[in-house]
Amino acid sequence: MNRYIKIVLAAFASLFCLFYSIQNMANLGPAEWFVGAMTAMEGHESYTNTFAFAITSPVLVKTMLWIIILLELAAGLLAGKGAIDLFGSRNGSSDEFNGAKTYALAGTGLAVVIWFGIFGAFGGAFFQIWQIEAGVNALRDASFFALQHGVVWLIIRADD
Repeated sequence: MNRYIKIVLAAFASLFCLFYSIQNMANLGPAEWFVGAMTAMEGHESYTNTFAFAITSPVLVKTMLWIIILLELAAGLLAGKGAIDLFGSRNGSSDEFNGAKTYALAGTGLAVVIWFGIFGAFGGAFFQIWQIEAGVNALRDASFFALQHGVVWLIIRADD
């Protein structure tokens, strides 16, 4: 039963990341606005001084957005490959099943990097997005997403 739970969690992690990637591609204009608004660092009234720098270049904003989209896509594909690998080894030995976790762990780990690293460290700490309404909502959600994927990573990582 635990093996099937790990397979399903890897599959859901894959879908989660793929859905976010596809939603961002389907909404490129609003997504670009959001990244641009967050990196412009405007409307910061709580911490008006910063060591950081704003990014307003449309080329850099588009580049950052596409990095996020492609990382979400990569995380989804890796977790999906991991779910397939886990499913293929579901009747194997513990060593075989544990050995099949590589891509599932890579996908869920990359998801943590995206939502904790990019949104948390860069968005939250560097660009201080928590100071504006759209940013605080995104940061809160990103924190939750990072936690979810981290827990899934730990569950999948647990030895069979």
